[in-house]
Amino acid sequence: MRHDANGPDGGRRVGRRSRALKAAGLTLAAALVVGIGTAGWAYWHLNGNIESVDIDNALGDNRPAKAVATPAPSGSASASPLPTEAVNILVLGSDSRSGEANQALGGGDSTGARSDTAMVVHIDAGRTSATVVSVPRDTLVTRPSCPLSDGGSTAVAYGAMFNTAYSVGGPVCAVKTVESITGVRMDHYIEVDFSGFATLVDALGGVTVTTDADIDDDDSHLHLKAGTHHLNGTQALALARTRHGIGDGSDLGRIGLQQKLVKALLEQIASTDLLTSPAKLYEVADAITGSLTTDTGLNSLSALMELGQSLKGLAADGVRTVTMPVVTAPSDPNRVVAEEPAASELWKSLE
Repeated sequence: MRHDANGPDGGRRVGRRSRALKAAGLTLAAALVVGIGTAGWAYWHLNGNIESVDIDNALGDNRPAKAVATPAPSGSASASPLPTEAVNILVLGSDSRSGEANQALGGGDSTGARSDTAMVVHIDAGRTSATVVSVPRDTLVTRPSCPLSDGGSTAVAYGAMFNTAYSVGGPVCAVKTVESITGVRMDHYIEVDFSGFATLVDALGGVTVTTDADIDDDDSHLHLKAGTHHLNGTQALALARTRHGIGDGSDLGRIGLQQKLVKALLEQIASTDLLTSPAKLYEVADAITGSLTTDTGLNSLSALMELGQSLKGLAADGVRTVTMPVVTAPSDPNRVVAEEPAASELWKSLE
């Protein structure tokens, strides 16, 4: 059974999502500028919220080559022009299931954290077009040996679930595994904690999502009839975790729900006039920065704002969203493997 990478209305959803993303980015950038200009303590608090991992130092040179940066035109009017070179960002949604608080938010009984959402975001040179590729967590891959913080390393694992890379070696192993299966270097890493995501949804006053079918999932504690619902943070997090109460119970169904949720969140950010309420502005900025872990190249408000400002030319029709082509794994009907040569051709197009 082949799993199609695009839905029938993918073009329409991509256009709306990219417009919302652009509006959300401008809103957040303006909000952060206001916070920096009016209260130095707020800047330092928000800046300190962002956790980071030195992935480049951990992985060294044994990885795909960096894309060659295009030099800025001579005689440029700007002394510090915004970056325009192609960039690849691994975006993970990490789901910590440990502790009473997370279990109260719909978590399971397992301990530690898992990467339940993975997207490779490729922004083309010039930063006017982009491709977002979702990687199903149930994909069986060869997980490479990854360096550990104690100086040791993990063993190579064959036929391992993709999301085990994060479980055994954190962000460093997640990046190394993605680079191993794609042949594409990840220039940056952004991780969003799901519990922090719930806090952000509540800070925004909830999100409105339309579901196409009833959801009845005891594992995520979510029970919704088909239709439009305004969800609070706890419910939104449960929706992001839901897989058993929809479709065939596979991760592909959950990816579809997560895409709906991301779209709804971005539209809520774009429609909320944060600049008229300093208290709400700070609450939202605190929730966003408090849920992020990045590589050391993006571990400051200024770096994140520069990235956002460099995307101001990204138009709606310049963004496409796909899922890595997969087929049912011969060894396990509940798992998938990359469909070749389609998957390799997709990654090649991002180099």
